[in-house]
Amino acid sequence: MLSSAKLFHAAPTTSRTLCVSVASPRAEEALGLTHGGMVGRRKAGRGERVRPFEEIPHTGSNGWVNLVRFWKAGKFSSMHKHMEETFNTLGPIYREHLGTLSTVNILLPSDIGELFRAEGFHPRRMTLEPWATHRETRQHCKGVFLKNGSEWRADRLLLNREVMISAAVRRFLPLLDDVSRDFCRMLRTRVEARGAVVEGDLCRMTLDPSPDLFRFALEASCHVLYGERIGLFSSKPSREVEQFICAVEKMLATTPPLLYLPSRLLHRLRAPLWTQHATAWDYIFSHAQARIERGYERLQSERSGGARGAVVGSGGGQCSGVLGQLLEKGQLSLELIKANITELMAGSVDTTAVPLQFALFELARNPEVQERVREQVRSSWKRAAGDVHKALQGAPLLKGTMRETLRLYPVGITVQRHPIRDIVLQNFHIPAETLVQVCLYPLGRSSDVFPDPSRFDPSRWGRAEAGAGEGQAGQAGQGGQDGQDGGAFRSLAFGFGARQCVGRRIAENEIQLLLAHILQNFRLSVVSTDDLNTTYTFILLPERPPSITFTTL
Repeated sequence: MLSSAKLFHAAPTTSRTLCVSVASPRAEEALGLTHGGMVGRRKAGRGERVRPFEEIPHTGSNGWVNLVRFWKAGKFSSMHKHMEETFNTLGPIYREHLGTLSTVNILLPSDIGELFRAEGFHPRRMTLEPWATHRETRQHCKGVFLKNGSEWRADRLLLNREVMISAAVRRFLPLLDDVSRDFCRMLRTRVEARGAVVEGDLCRMTLDPSPDLFRFALEASCHVLYGERIGLFSSKPSREVEQFICAVEKMLATTPPLLYLPSRLLHRLRAPLWTQHATAWDYIFSHAQARIERGYERLQSERSGGARGAVVGSGGGQCSGVLGQLLEKGQLSLELIKANITELMAGSVDTTAVPLQFALFELARNPEVQERVREQVRSSWKRAAGDVHKALQGAPLLKGTMRETLRLYPVGITVQRHPIRDIVLQNFHIPAETLVQVCLYPLGRSSDVFPDPSRFDPSRWGRAEAGAGEGQAGQAGQGGQDGQDGGAFRSLAFGFGARQCVGRRIAENEIQLLLAHILQNFRLSVVSTDDLNTTYTFILLPERPPSITFTTL
């Protein structure tokens, strides 16, 4: 799902063209740089001067010059690599000024903890101006993703009850499990019908699973959000489905360059880039609107017939989904329900399907890891005797696989906050309301944070760290453990605390359940174990989707 981690930063990968602050040996010592990596420093020691904001290393002081150079170099697709290279050059904190956007970028857990402790009762992150401008010019309500302050908090608390708390998760788990099982039945039928026979009755087939994973993500999201199946596992999906997926991809691809430009001006000028972006959003809204109206009509019909609307997971064969639950309770206006359901749908396809691609690839090229996870999944599913929640709880390596995948390939590459008070990071003064970004891609690959960071190891996320960096999901405003030693803030792919991704529980369980069923049905392998090249279009993607060999079990 589209998380709070999905807001990002951009700049050139070639630091030589932009960096005007050169790290001299004395500067390296002051920043805590050593040949072995970056050493985090929280605050000034006794008698040590806190350095002013202006002394933070930066990539160039003129935002428009920086943006033009960046644009000419075609570096929007390598933002994550630029961040990693800039940290390696300038140290564990730097300033960036691109177009209309200025940020302070950090990556060490001790600094992250300091930032989150200053987020306040109404945490505020970077506003996605192109998205906000679309809502305002089209006169749509904004969902919680685009709201701030007390209005955000009130709406968020109501949504948490339907998508975040344990009771809500237990309601939609059977729906996700049904879709995951159907996906594996569809895939197994295809492999057995078209694949090569390898031994006995086992079959093998190599394919790019990404189109099927996109359809899975959309089918699962519609089932949970709208309480309906849309039949995407048929041999040929409808044109409507293909158009929706294309619209989401176009919206995501046009977001990055628009972040650094004045959206209102582009709207007035009818700039082609803005028109593409707005048209994509228009289709997403019309797609969601049609399904929301059907859900509303269904609920009204059930009420007029004396029914009170079926409950998710009930035995009547129907379920209301998140939409039905919100309509039934009537605590949000219909316009606000539309806004939030649309945002959830827009963030539910690519942001789930793409991590599944990376996870299948890593399991396929690490067969020993794959066997350990499969063995644990089989054992847990057998003990659970049909209880999906119990089965997931008994397979911690499954969640570890998801977390390890998102460590190496975060869907969104930053989490941001505007601290409500002045703070000190790396011995530099950071004024209140400064936009500070936690850069997840370099964080996940830093040897100062993770031992042997290039190794795919789901077991590194042990039970002791099960909640590390997650924050409290149930209530807005409760930010989780303090993380005083900084070690807690290492897993932030879904954001943190009250402002974490509202669709987090749906996405986590969707990913884990599909992986569990795939591992019980197939052995995975790849022809090449070379690292995947990645590209960035508002979410991190493989440059080319990996082909996976599925062998039936």
